[in-house]
Amino acid sequence: MKLAELAVTHHFADLPRLRMHFVEKGTGPVVLLLHGFPEMWWSWRYQVDALAAAGFRVVVPDQRGYGETDKHGPYDLDTLAADVCHLVEHLGGARRVRVVGHDWGGAVAWHLAAHRPEFCERLAVLNCPHPAVMRQALLNGLSWAQVKRSWYMFFFQLPLLPEWLLTRNDAEVMPRTLKAASARRDHWTPDDVRPFRDAILRPGAATAMVGWYRAAVRFGFRHPFSPPRYPPITCEATLLWGLNDPALDFDVLVPGTERYAPRLRVVRVPEAGHFVHSEAPEAVNPALVSFLSERPPVNTSTGTS
Repeated sequence: MKLAELAVTHHFADLPRLRMHFVEKGTGPVVLLLHGFPEMWWSWRYQVDALAAAGFRVVVPDQRGYGETDKHGPYDLDTLAADVCHLVEHLGGARRVRVVGHDWGGAVAWHLAAHRPEFCERLAVLNCPHPAVMRQALLNGLSWAQVKRSWYMFFFQLPLLPEWLLTRNDAEVMPRTLKAASARRDHWTPDDVRPFRDAILRPGAATAMVGWYRAAVRFGFRHPFSPPRYPPITCEATLLWGLNDPALDFDVLVPGTERYAPRLRVVRVPEAGHFVHSEAPEAVNPALVSFLSERPPVNTSTGTS
């Protein structure tokens, strides 16, 4: 797909201490799509039209440090979730929105739904474990196999070298990175990848993007015995997972998530890898439309005894 083929409108929101770029399309209840690493709003190119056609106002930001959004920290989950809350307030209308996140965008979505539930009506996460489950697997030594899969998180702690590798020779590593994490590669044409290459070549972008990993790992090592508390998520939630994800092990990182999201349902996509929404939109889009379109149950209780 080419960038010009997706008819969206571009906007900038002046949020507290952050100028955020976002695109939108459609009218109706707001669906907020949060991208992950190493992408930007273009990550959701195969979902925007499907969700807009289903009757949603689809809003897709470049998160802090990415794309055309400001490139300065901090990059802790409290700050990143607050960015989302400020964006929702900027949009006006209903304060509670439907939130969809992939990869790091999924971590922000989990955090938002747990700590700022007044902003989240429904939650959908794609190939991202709940932060508490991920911390347990990495820092509490419960899965050495997952630690090895997450080698890149520790590589990103090095100074300068990650930025050089990500941007050298016109960001030539970008298509290799995206394809290596994918089971299906037919949606990674040069036109699909070009916006991601251009985005990471913006001044300060590579450092900002890697900064999310640096902030997370450093926080974990500074607080090894006092993990952040995650209250149970009260809204309906769904977790879509491409089972051929080479970086994130379903069997290690998904079981036990219901402890943090009691109303969770899990959708397995066996033919896809980490970038499940790009690899298998024919499976992801109907699942998202169906879940996000569901009406909340009507409380028929009379309150009498």
